[in-house]
Formats: sequence, C-alpha cells, structure tokens
Amino acid sequence: MKRLAVVSGKGGTGKTTVTAAIADLAHRDLDLVMADCDVDAANLELLFSPNVQETIPYYGMKCAQIDPDICISCGACAEHCRFGAILEEKAIYRVEQADCEGCGVCEHVCPAGAVTFVERKHGEIYRSTTELGPLFHARLIPGSGTSGLLVTEVKERALEAAADRDLLLIDGPPGIGCPLIATVTGCDAVLIVTEPSMSGRSDLERLVRVCEGFRVRMFLAVNRSDLEERITAEILAFCAEKGITVAGLIPFDDAVQRAVCSHRPLTRTPSPASDAVAAIWAVIRDDMGLP
Repeated sequence: MKRLAVVSGKGGTGKTTVTAAIADLAHRDLDLVMADCDVDAANLELLFSPNVQETIPYYGMKCAQIDPDICISCGACAEHCRFGAILEEKAIYRVEQADCEGCGVCEHVCPAGAVTFVERKHGEIYRSTTELGPLFHARLIPGSGTSGLLVTEVKERALEAAADRDLLLIDGPPGIGCPLIATVTGCDAVLIVTEPSMSGRSDLERLVRVCEGFRVRMFLAVNRSDLEERITAEILAFCAEKGITVAGLIPFDDAVQRAVCSHRPLTRTPSPASDAVAAIWAVIRDDMGLP
C-alpha cells in the first residue's frame, strides 16, 4: 500500500479539487482509501456525497474542572492560570472550557484538591462509504486546538482500512503547522499544489523546507498556471534547484468552478484542466510504481 498526500502551503490553491480529481482517476484501476486530514475545513466530502457508516467521538486534551463543594475560594488556580481560563463570580470559581489548555497548573496549586481533569469532546471522526471507496473524515469543534491530534486519529483509522489496498490518498491541510506534520509523517510522497502568486511562492518554499525534514518524495502541480506566467517560471526554477518533480501545470479553466458547484470531480467532464490533472496523475502513478 502506497501513501500519497496532497498538500499546499496556503489555502485556496485548489488542493481539494485536485485531490478529488486524482481519486476519481485512481479508483478506476486501484483499490483506494481516502482520508480528509483538513479537519478544520473538511471539504472532500462535498464532492463525493459520502454515506456515513460510523461516527466516533473524538476526545483530545482533558479539561480542568473545579468542584464547588470542595473549593475554598482561595483564588490560587485563577492566579496561576496563564490562559485566563478560570473565572470568578461572587467567590465561586469555574473553568471556561474553550480557554483551558489542559496544562495542569491549577490542579497542582490547588490546596484543597478541588481541581480534577475530565474528558472533553473536541470533535467527531466519520467512517463513510463513497462510490470510489472508503472515506475517513472528521469535524473539529470550533475553538478546539487539537487539530494535529485529530489528524493522527483520522490517519490511523484510514491506514488500518487501507492495509491490504493499493493506495491511501490523503487530502492534507494547508500551511505548515501540526496538522500538516501529522499528515506528512509516514507518507511515501506528497503532491504540493501551489498557485502563481507571491504568497503562493513564499508559502511553497516554507512547505518544501518542512517536507524535506521528512525525506518524503515531492511532486508539484501549479494550478491556474497561466494567470501569472512570470511567477510560474520562478516556481519551476525553484523546483529545479530543489530537485522537485514538476508533475504538471493546470491552466485556468471555467470547468473547474462548474464541477465544484455541481458537487462532482473535475475529471468527470473533459476540459483542459481535467486533461492536465490526468497527466499529473500519470506522472505520479508511474513514479510511485503503482499498478
């Protein structure tokens, strides 16, 4: 089983659209499992209308809780909380769960032993079926700061399901934070989707530096490549310098927007962008040695 993650240095590059198109191509010949690891904004499901088979509650970091029957209202917990998560009203102390970072300082300094830590639900993980194969995706409760841990949970479940299959295809998160690191870890290759803009180039360079640390095979696709050809040329030169395989260029194409609005993969309708993604997939498939 091979593991391929589609990632981007910034949002809005068309990463999920490209992932869905590759999935549509790959499932025609390969036994495929998909995972959406962009848990802050999981959108892959919008293009495949998944049928949820199982919903698993996700519990991340525990949250402090103050027992009012034991609390002596000394205020030590609020005084030492660096995150302002402990509030006081009429000498009664309580924890604002959305602000608690689970560090444990309040429990340590409480002289009465009134603070305990309890499970806190941070989101849900879904195991779904689609016409292309299984899809593992998740929802993070707004305000929760454990997206990297949730990505790891989604990946582990997807890896278990993909153990005897050909390909695990991951729609990764944008950026270079913990969710990206959790996504890239253990992957055979990543396809970086970028765009010809100053921010696109800058974020691409940061993303490549992170991926280099994981010694993962890197491919690159430039989406809407013909909108600013000068920056596209600079991106290609950067890839040549870094030894990154440019899998292909995707032209600006109105068919992309029509496909997304119709909730279907781009590759279901012939178009210049669809042909470009097909060529990109051919390069990646051959290089990764997929059947």
